[in-house]
Amino acid sequence: MYSDLTFGHDDELIDELRDLDYDQDDYGLAEHDFRDLNFDDDSDGGADIILDVPYVPTDEKIVQAMLDLAEVSSKDVLYDLGCGDGRIVVAAAAERNARGVGIDIDPMRITEAIEYAAHTRVEYLTHFFEGDLLEADFSQATVVTLYLLDLVNLQLRPRLLDELRPGTRIVSHSFNMGDWKADQRQDFSGISLYKWIVPAKVAGTWQWQASSGETYRVELKQKYQKVTGRAWIDQQPALLTSALLQGDLLELILSQDTNSRPARFLMRCQAKQLLAAEGDLQATPALKITRA
Repeated sequence: MYSDLTFGHDDELIDELRDLDYDQDDYGLAEHDFRDLNFDDDSDGGADIILDVPYVPTDEKIVQAMLDLAEVSSKDVLYDLGCGDGRIVVAAAAERNARGVGIDIDPMRITEAIEYAAHTRVEYLTHFFEGDLLEADFSQATVVTLYLLDLVNLQLRPRLLDELRPGTRIVSHSFNMGDWKADQRQDFSGISLYKWIVPAKVAGTWQWQASSGETYRVELKQKYQKVTGRAWIDQQPALLTSALLQGDLLELILSQDTNSRPARFLMRCQAKQLLAAEGDLQATPALKITRA
């Protein structure tokens, strides 16, 4: 049946964030929970829209480009939402030894996907099931792939932001996520591919001690991966010259004034605290003292 088919990190460097084309002044909203964001302008509120997504198979070259953009490896668990005949999940398993889960509302597509995985001898790495994408559990994913519609992406967006672990990569074929700007966009044979990295929730006021004895405090505001804020050193107003967030990594650069040498803290968001990710400048974890 499938003889004619030819389907063919933990963390990226924080410095790559400096290449993103964003204006930080456009992101001054304080959002401590992505479910609180107002998506009314982007969504029609219809949960049954998932039924209106047509089945259009993804070209094998696009499959490879999506897997490359997501940097899929054997360490990953890939969820393909709207998996169709399973070609993305099977390609990830067969070529990259990644575990994969495919979800589709059409039982015929699920049957085809299971048969194709068996034909390719990767059934031990794959799992397919029939389900509604708006209700299915995909929280264990480290990579999510999508080929849906703009409106469906917007229906999924709050769950993707709130339920996926920070650092999870999302790659969408052709359709974006509204005002959640992609971390990376790639044009491939006239088709746009979009990549997002799920950001940690860092809005709020954080305080920590430096190894030199100073007490640092920052008040951060966040919209998606964009972070702005204010800073204090030993309770005196200070300069927060840079705040970059990628996944669970947060880089803050602070100084007492324009004439002082800046201090750079690279922190990893973990268990409701910010832990030093490199160097010995940070003596204690940063703890949240107020919510945004």
